[in-house]
Amino acid sequence: MTQPQGREPVTWNRDGAIVEFVLDRPPANALGPEIITGLHTAMDYAQTVDAKVIVVASVVDGFFAAGADIKHMSAIDAASFRGYGDALRGALELAMACTLRVGAASARLGLPEVKLGLIPGAGGTQRLPRLIGRGRALDLMLTGRQVEADEAFWIGLIDRFAEPGTTARATAWRLARELEAASTPAQLAVVRTVDAAYDRPLPDGLRFEVEQVQDLFERGEALEGLRAFVNKRTPEFA
Repeated sequence: MTQPQGREPVTWNRDGAIVEFVLDRPPANALGPEIITGLHTAMDYAQTVDAKVIVVASVVDGFFAAGADIKHMSAIDAASFRGYGDALRGALELAMACTLRVGAASARLGLPEVKLGLIPGAGGTQRLPRLIGRGRALDLMLTGRQVEADEAFWIGLIDRFAEPGTTARATAWRLARELEAASTPAQLAVVRTVDAAYDRPLPDGLRFEVEQVQDLFERGEALEGLRAFVNKRTPEFA
């Protein structure tokens, strides 16, 4: 697949098993149809190259994304919004759909939809409580207030901070390198097992955990990792 040329709203870079999606729609990366289409195209590319890690970053100064395209939304009716909203990923909703989030010290995050007569869509009302708990999620969504980076980190909305003098994008790439080096089947098993904790009783969750460990031995991932450790070599994971 050919990458878009010129100033496109979404471009991508590949380095090994890592693919970076770059948002570039000044002035604030409003998530209108252009970016949504670009993200779909970038995701198609990532799938064709079997990307292991995807980084979503911005090159627009001061913004990851400003959320929905308000001008576009103000010109459509309820029926039209369904088609737009089904594909829409608001700024924070887009970040929450990712496995991990990295923020700079200057980051500000929020779900201001109630101030526009709306509710957070695209999974906002579902993902935020799972990330930070019901009470904190309601605080943010019912008031529409923004939180600064230190509070976002404290409540679990940001997983890693960019150190002073380092950008969030550079920090995200360091994290991507760490993820790239580990076993993909083991990582997927971790996510499955953690997610199971939300809807299973503890005894069922523990049994599921054992099943995931057994599967990793059967696949050879666990044996490869253990033998590599014993022999002091780099493991060759799937």
